[in-house]
Amino acid sequence: MRFFDVYSLASRTVRGNKLRTGLTVAIIAFGIMALIGIITAIKAMNQKFTESFSTMGANGFSIRYKERNIRIGGGGGDELKVEKKNARREKKSSLGKPISIQEAEAFAQNYGFGAVVGLSTLATRNAIINFGTRKTTPNVFLFGADENYVTLNAFSVRSGRNFSRQEIQSAGNVCILGYDVARRLFKPSMDAAVNAMVRVNGIPYRVLGVLDSRGSSFGFSRDNVVVLGYRNVRRNFSQNGSFAIGIQVNDLHQVEEAMGEAEGVFRSVRRLNTTEESNFVMDRSDSVAEKAMNSLGFLTISATVIGLITLIGAAIGLMNIMLVSVTERTKEVGLVKAIGGKSRTVRLQFLIEAVIISVLGALLGILLGVLVGNGFSIVLETGFVVPWDWVGYGILICSFVGLAAGLYPAVKAGRLNPIEALRYE
Repeated sequence: MRFFDVYSLASRTVRGNKLRTGLTVAIIAFGIMALIGIITAIKAMNQKFTESFSTMGANGFSIRYKERNIRIGGGGGDELKVEKKNARREKKSSLGKPISIQEAEAFAQNYGFGAVVGLSTLATRNAIINFGTRKTTPNVFLFGADENYVTLNAFSVRSGRNFSRQEIQSAGNVCILGYDVARRLFKPSMDAAVNAMVRVNGIPYRVLGVLDSRGSSFGFSRDNVVVLGYRNVRRNFSQNGSFAIGIQVNDLHQVEEAMGEAEGVFRSVRRLNTTEESNFVMDRSDSVAEKAMNSLGFLTISATVIGLITLIGAAIGLMNIMLVSVTERTKEVGLVKAIGGKSRTVRLQFLIEAVIISVLGALLGILLGVLVGNGFSIVLETGFVVPWDWVGYGILICSFVGLAAGLYPAVKAGRLNPIEALRYE
């Protein structure tokens, strides 16, 4: 018999046993759904990490006195706790000396690479903003920054304007409201916030502008912020908070060179000699997302283990069903052999049946897994994700499972004696 004929016969047999086929397909689909669903969700999280932390793009980097405190499921803003892989590096970063306003300004004045340099500091995480009888909950992030903060953090001004250099240097009581804060205080007309007087922790400030929305990240809004001039923050709020320095170059290929020069300038600002280690850290904006994504590697391993365990169970179930099928179709096998069918033809038919069932389970599981995983991406507000590499792996794995599960039943069917098979009751 030709291969097409054998395939056609195997397909008809699969279609003729709908209940048995459906149960086996469901078992296999569940394993693939668990695997593909978790992988899809992880890719959605990776996409969100990239959006959340690569605010300056691949051509940006920052200088901080210690590594970012990255916590999954806590804090807010752009902070997510990534477990340090290198204990020595962790120890080094923990010994960092906070960056003072004088050091940050000295760096900005002496760094001559031709990049955009922005200074910022966190004043508090629980500010209260008032406008008339309306006020926010005490969870507003209050930042001190310069006129480059909006650009370096991928914000855009929805209405009003950005700080001027003069306003930063004079430490005037002016501010820029995040989208959520403006909506809370000035809804329905957020544009009315411009030039209005609000109170930040009881201190009056004139609103220069309102930032456009950047959405939320892992349940925490990136728009629940108020930005003041960093000199004003030093005068009215925190006196001791460390500064962060953001740098953005024009050309991606200049980043390494820019980082090298920045390190040299800041070591000079901190008066470190050649034998002393740097007591600050530098990281590229896209490397933060990479660190966070690497911390999710255990989820991929867990998903693979769960999927494989389920598939092993599915393979055992498929083998048992194929063995039952061999017993039930003993007369059919005897008839095929009696009219000239060879043992290898019978084996091939049973193998094809097992593979068809496995691939059907794979396709159903992939479809369900992608849908389940993208349900998570909807929660994270990311785009539709399809893990094409794992789609291919899923089909290959299920094909192998079908071959492995169908091999013994196929061999057993091929060894049946046609005369005894025809007598079987």
